[in-house]
Amino acid sequence: MSKKRTPSEAMSSCKTVLVVDDEPRMVEFITMNLELEGLRVVKAVSGYEALEKAARDMPDLVLLDIMMPDMDGFETLEKLRDNSSVPVIFLSAKGEEFDRIHGLDLGADDYITKPFSPRELVSRIRAVLRRTEPGASTSGSEIVVDDELHINFDQRRVIVRGQEIRLRPTEYRLLYQLVTNAGKLLTHETLLSRVWGTEYRDEDQYVRLYITYLRQKIEKDPKNPRYILSERGLGYRFKELGS
Repeated sequence: MSKKRTPSEAMSSCKTVLVVDDEPRMVEFITMNLELEGLRVVKAVSGYEALEKAARDMPDLVLLDIMMPDMDGFETLEKLRDNSSVPVIFLSAKGEEFDRIHGLDLGADDYITKPFSPRELVSRIRAVLRRTEPGASTSGSEIVVDDELHINFDQRRVIVRGQEIRLRPTEYRLLYQLVTNAGKLLTHETLLSRVWGTEYRDEDQYVRLYITYLRQKIEKDPKNPRYILSERGLGYRFKELGS
């Protein structure tokens, strides 16, 4: 009788991770631990090779080192984002806030500082894969927030002042939580748990940063928002629908 797979094993099956790092020992360390989790691993030792293998192998996620010769991780991600929305987790020995925010601004989905444990790495990969998988279908009816903002979560469409805007998967999940709980205060902890996962319960900066991204895309004046309202020190509240 074959062994029954756990939910985490089932989720990881058939997923491909591209590991990009110019340190062979780090690549082998990561590869060994990901393969133990049932993930398929593709390796690259430079940004140029990463771009080639991303196009060829179509990975489900990319682990991308920042400090690499010739083309660093930031430049690699910029080029990757020209034609791919694959989830990316940065790996770096640098833990400065500027580097973290810069990476997320470029379109990364997460940032892990070296050294890290295999458990932390696998946990972050699972969390990002969960966030980027299509969510369950919701009601197909359009939500008309007002004349300038229309949302259809079933079709994954957001129309701002007559123009359809593109949201990253995490931005979409955050907007879904805010709008479907319109008028209610959602704390930082609640948003982190529902959007990012329990692994991120101490990462308040993710909420603040992605709220900023959403406001830049849907608010007419992001500095004076009328849709996503702040409750200082507590969390955020989407305006009541119909108000």
